[in-house]
Amino acid sequence: MKYKTISNTGFSISALGLGCMGMSEFYGNTNEAQSIETMELAVEKGITHFDTADAYGYGANEILVGKALKAVRDKITIASKFGIVRDKNDQTARGINGSPENAIKACDESLKRLGTDYIDLYYLHRLDYNVPIEETIYAMSKLVKDGKVKYIGLSEADCESIKKAHAVHPITALQSEYSLWTRGPETDVLPLCKELGIGFIPYSPLGRGFLTGKINSVNDLEDDDFRKGMPRFQDANITHNLWVVDKLKEMSTRKNCTPAQLALAWVMAKADFIVPIFGTKRPKYLLENLVSLDVSLTQQEIDELESVATLNFAQGTRYTEQAMEIYKLKY
Repeated sequence: MKYKTISNTGFSISALGLGCMGMSEFYGNTNEAQSIETMELAVEKGITHFDTADAYGYGANEILVGKALKAVRDKITIASKFGIVRDKNDQTARGINGSPENAIKACDESLKRLGTDYIDLYYLHRLDYNVPIEETIYAMSKLVKDGKVKYIGLSEADCESIKKAHAVHPITALQSEYSLWTRGPETDVLPLCKELGIGFIPYSPLGRGFLTGKINSVNDLEDDDFRKGMPRFQDANITHNLWVVDKLKEMSTRKNCTPAQLALAWVMAKADFIVPIFGTKRPKYLLENLVSLDVSLTQQEIDELESVATLNFAQGTRYTEQAMEIYKLKY
């Protein structure tokens, strides 16, 4: 395993992190024993960064992560998030609460579920445009002063909000979706992170599994998989999007690796302050993805990939129209 310091705040983690969301919901059937086995194997293989949120499984994911990592708590870093509000009676409903009061309350509740005294990296999960970002960050900075949180992060934030937040308290990391089919952060966010010394932790670096080459139709997904409702996975769009996967398959064959390994290697090659978190609940895919650390890309190969996976090639928005509006996402 390789390790790196990704921000001016001194935050140091493994070069790959593990996203734990799918262990509790969203991607079909879940298996607690298998998920714990996956996290334990990740620790064994040198992964030190694990990502969760209070919204995943309505808190169940934090409980699972805390349980699995309790014995190695001082050797790993846990990232969690607050701000997305969900309704158990309507699983599609989403709200946002970035109020100072909720920042404190949500953190205390997450600490209890995780079974820990502190959260290493605490994100505002989505911006609350009804609350000045300065007020939210000030409340989060008090969590740092109180020892409940070590570092502060933002997720899916625009440049203006990042600057305002960073002026109140140093932002250690920005987490946003980034992959060969979601390259939006390259235009403004990544340059700003570099300028301010903020680490970038991409989620869904494998395009929610699409870039692995194992999904050819929406029918390949389980009935309760939330990707079935995502525009990019619909038949009208997926055929168009698959031609980039064909390029990945062709190049990965040449390089004697898998499409997933190639896609992860591309993300890691984009900047030294980037640490992607891939999501998996199976030991098999954990081991496969770790091999990406040994896949090196020349600039010519990067250019070749990007000539196919151009900045806006993906057809269909990455969330539903309703979610894009609620989160006010521009790409």
